[in-house]
Amino acid sequence: MIRNYTLGQTGITVPQNAFGVLPLQRTDMETAVMILRKAYDGGMRFFDTARAYTDSEEKVGKAFAGMRDKVFIASKTHALTPDEFRKDLETSLEKLQTDYIDLYQFHQVNQCWKPGDGSGMYECMLEAKAAGKIRHIGVTAHKIEVAYECVESGLYETMQFPFSYLSGEKEIRLVNMCHERNMGFIAMKSLAGGLITHAEAAMAFALEHDVLPIWGIQRENELDEWLAFMDHDAVMTDEIRAFIEKEKQELAGDFCRGCGYCMPCPMGIKINTCARMSLLLRRAPSAKWLSEAGQAEMNKIETCIHCYQCASKCPYELDTPALLEKNLADYRRVLAGEVKVQ
Repeated sequence: MIRNYTLGQTGITVPQNAFGVLPLQRTDMETAVMILRKAYDGGMRFFDTARAYTDSEEKVGKAFAGMRDKVFIASKTHALTPDEFRKDLETSLEKLQTDYIDLYQFHQVNQCWKPGDGSGMYECMLEAKAAGKIRHIGVTAHKIEVAYECVESGLYETMQFPFSYLSGEKEIRLVNMCHERNMGFIAMKSLAGGLITHAEAAMAFALEHDVLPIWGIQRENELDEWLAFMDHDAVMTDEIRAFIEKEKQELAGDFCRGCGYCMPCPMGIKINTCARMSLLLRRAPSAKWLSEAGQAEMNKIETCIHCYQCASKCPYELDTPALLEKNLADYRRVLAGEVKVQ
């Protein structure tokens, strides 16, 4: 039976099995609403979205209209100025069909916003909270040093950061820092952008480290997989631990997590797919990726102009153009039959 998790000092207590809404922007409205309501019926209570996720807030708003007090909604702003912040917040409230957001987060920060830093950004959070438009203040990050600073500042009630069984000591330290300060930890990218396919291991890892995982869900069958854990314990067994160690060895080194923050590419390259193609070919049936459409997407890598916009935006500081070239060379070896995949 899944246990409840309290997000630090917020007092928000929900099943330790939450919904990441980002993928629903790729789903039509009717299907998205059906999936969200099914998630609620199945026991999920925490739903994380963002202003940046196109129409995802609108889908959440429609799904939970008339039952706002029964769910906890988290959203985010990418704003860099107070005017942008206020505009994002008002838009989010309208799309979500609500007059308050349970947890409002600065999205993918490159610095720790603080009172008196001259930006006015943290003051906007305080202003919104005083007005009752938000109830709790959180932050999301992809850069570990920035995340450490945000936690150490004591200004935020929650930290959202990529955390999966592929994470290393730096990420585990971040989680422990949050525990020590009674700060809620929301684990995003718990499937490492689709590279992790063993749900039991992913859930067991999240529960072992006592974090709130938000599973990115796009399809009903994906939701069913996570809802099954409401009545079924995911325990970290010796067998699962050995499996995780094997996975970490296979995925050691630099690899694209598929977060998409490098996009868009001026040449139209789907970087967050192409830069991890070697792994995708080996971790799922390869027919989809080796189709004519897949080959056309991979061939776009040859048009790369090495502007390095992608690398400058990568939160993991990857040499993205080099990674793309490496994946294209491997892809062509697979096409030529020199390397066998699934």
